[in-house]
Amino acid sequence: MGGNSSKLEKALAEAPEDERYYGLENFGNTCYCNSVLQALYFCKPFRERLLKYGATIPPNTEENLLVCLAELFNQINVSKKKVGVISPKKFVQRLRRDNELFRGHMHQDAHEFLNYLLNQSCELLEQEARQQEGGRGQAVGAAGSGGQQQPITTWVHEIFQGKLVNETRCLHCETVTCREEVFMDLSLEIDQNTSVTSCLRNFSSMEMLDRDDKFFCDHCCCLQEAKKRMLLRSAPPCLILHLKRFKYVEAQGRLRKLMYRVVFPMELKLANTTEDEPGAADTLYGLSAVVVHVGSGPHHGHYVSLIKSGGQWLFFDDESVTLINESQVQSTFGSTSDYGQNDTHHGYILFYERVGAA
Repeated sequence: MGGNSSKLEKALAEAPEDERYYGLENFGNTCYCNSVLQALYFCKPFRERLLKYGATIPPNTEENLLVCLAELFNQINVSKKKVGVISPKKFVQRLRRDNELFRGHMHQDAHEFLNYLLNQSCELLEQEARQQEGGRGQAVGAAGSGGQQQPITTWVHEIFQGKLVNETRCLHCETVTCREEVFMDLSLEIDQNTSVTSCLRNFSSMEMLDRDDKFFCDHCCCLQEAKKRMLLRSAPPCLILHLKRFKYVEAQGRLRKLMYRVVFPMELKLANTTEDEPGAADTLYGLSAVVVHVGSGPHHGHYVSLIKSGGQWLFFDDESVTLINESQVQSTFGSTSDYGQNDTHHGYILFYERVGAA
């Protein structure tokens, strides 16, 4: 980074003393990985738990993706300099070894990578918990009444997992059927000139089940017309929202990127919660990171991340790190024209942290 490094260091003089701002080397179209790793590094609840986990790994532990991630985060965290560039080579090699989807140098999807990383982390932690407790003769996640092994709640779940309730009301007998589901992120359909708040409202809007899509009511013992909606039962400390910018257009027979303008607030209050603690709908979330897709199509382009740290916004583009202002974050909302070719930077994955969660 050279002279840019010292310039950035001066600009970050007021930043928290223990914070580090490191660019990540690109190993051939690994921007999808770098942008997500930056967002996760600056997600303090996740970073603190991962560093704590890394400090307790036994010396003979077999290398896996989570171990490599902990090592990478620790390298950044203990660096003497405040700014610099670091290589995530070991992590990327492990990623490619574990999943053929990420091998080679093709353009990959940042959201697919994030999903894989979080799910894989949970699986690895669950395996460790079962092995450790099994070695002590204790049954972790013991079989439930149905004979199936009960899931283990890991610290990754505690940070990112929320609950939804799928509520269906039979229009014949008025019986309400509820089914609980868990999520690590919410994928939101988007429209032109809308907002994240509106997208969340639409996510929970009522849907009619009729004609060929009727609902089988257990009370009526037959197919009936019904109304269905998905409601947020409980939101996690760190809420990840994925804007569905890539859509398959049947008439064109291909995926297309939606350039739509979708406004995401710096502070978010969740509505449409149900069966949660009083006042949960008024829980305040602050925007902490945005993974941005740069480009006009789904099969090519670039990923960067916008990070809020110490009250300031920073732009992470692989090895490059620069200070930006809030208006530059707002410039990634999208275009008011459906095919706006001038606006190629679009917010794609939003990271919100519950105020006071850390």
